[in-house]
Amino acid sequence: MPPEDWTQTLTAGPLLAIAAGAIAVLLVLIIKLRVHAFLALILVSLLTALAAGLPTGSVVEILTAGFGSTLAGVALLVGLGAMLGRLVETSGGAQVMADSLINRFGEKRAPLALGVASLIFGFPIFFDAGLVVMLPIVFSVARRLGGSLLLYGLTVAGAFSVMHIFVPPHPGPVAASEFLGANIGVVIALGLVIAVPTWYVTCYLFARWAGRRFVLPVPDLLGRADDDQIANPPAFRTVILLLLLPLVLIFANTGLDAAAVAGLVDRESLVVQALRAIGATPVALLITVLVASWVLGRRRGVSGTALEKTLDSALGPVASVILITGAGGMFGGVLRATGIGDALADVLSDLGLPVIVAGFLVAAILRVAQGSATVALTTAAGLIAPAVAAGGYGAVELAAIVLAVAAGSVVLSHVNDSGFWLVGRFFDMDVKTTLRTWTVMETAIGVMGFALAWLAFTLA
Repeated sequence: MPPEDWTQTLTAGPLLAIAAGAIAVLLVLIIKLRVHAFLALILVSLLTALAAGLPTGSVVEILTAGFGSTLAGVALLVGLGAMLGRLVETSGGAQVMADSLINRFGEKRAPLALGVASLIFGFPIFFDAGLVVMLPIVFSVARRLGGSLLLYGLTVAGAFSVMHIFVPPHPGPVAASEFLGANIGVVIALGLVIAVPTWYVTCYLFARWAGRRFVLPVPDLLGRADDDQIANPPAFRTVILLLLLPLVLIFANTGLDAAAVAGLVDRESLVVQALRAIGATPVALLITVLVASWVLGRRRGVSGTALEKTLDSALGPVASVILITGAGGMFGGVLRATGIGDALADVLSDLGLPVIVAGFLVAAILRVAQGSATVALTTAAGLIAPAVAAGGYGAVELAAIVLAVAAGSVVLSHVNDSGFWLVGRFFDMDVKTTLRTWTVMETAIGVMGFALAWLAFTLA
């Protein structure tokens, strides 16, 4: 029986029980049995489809449709963003930004300068990779200027964290935008509006307090920045312009779309259509990667083979994230096809709980339970997608919901989160100190980010 000809006969109660059971099984597989999240999501999606009564002959079709539709919107952005980040990293762009901003801000504001550099560098590069690249610079500055490592380290780690959480092309907000039908350009704009003040309050100011409260020496883990890596580095303005290029193209596309809706430009005009195509997020990132390949690669004397290897090395680390995100989309597709998402939407409507609050809470609960922000975000977005679709929300409201769910996926990082151990290990902190610093900061990021997203949703 084709999926479109099938009708769900179960009521809301059994459907929600199946959803609760599916999430419980997912958590047990990931937490207790240590099954990889990719495999766990596929297995739980299959079991949920069968338990909810989907026709057996249609199950695989529904699974692959959910997986494929998610990757169509996510894989290109994540892959191209990773390539751009790798080019900036290997060319010495991070070192150039850090040194230039410290010279401009002054040594007394070195933590602020490092944080601003990390915010800029954090646009294309993932949290783990960005932190590893910047840490030798952080350690070098901390040794030279003195003070607790946390004053510099938390400022930088927090910058990468807020960009990873709130700003595409990072996989979390990209996946949530895909699930909930939000405009990527609007999500980027609102994400930046939320990320910057959230970072300043919950990371930079918190790091100043934590640096006085917990005096940590610089560990001998990474040594100093590799001088070979920054031979013949690009100019500071070159790095900034490259990172701004996709933002300008994407924002131009969003602006043209708004102007077409308002009747200010002709949507059918060939010029408008061409500019909108160039400003589409995958095309904008592709153009930026090609420009960066020339500016940071061939123009600096990097041969074709070396440049190819540099770009190829960016894809391996993000493959797992892309596949997990696709599997999360598969689970969300099953929830929609079985009617579980609609049942949850009805319950939320009866409870009077705003969908933006429900998304944040579901993501936060899943984050605490199993640790992975990606799993928490994709599962929560899939659950609330029917309610969002039925709400008839505007572009800013949809972007605010995306960012609220993303905020929920970062709170209360603890021992089941790889980021918890990464920061704790690099900063040479014990578990108790990591909980009192990193966990508190991540929770504050999530709470303030949600508050700002809710404010934007209310004012939209």
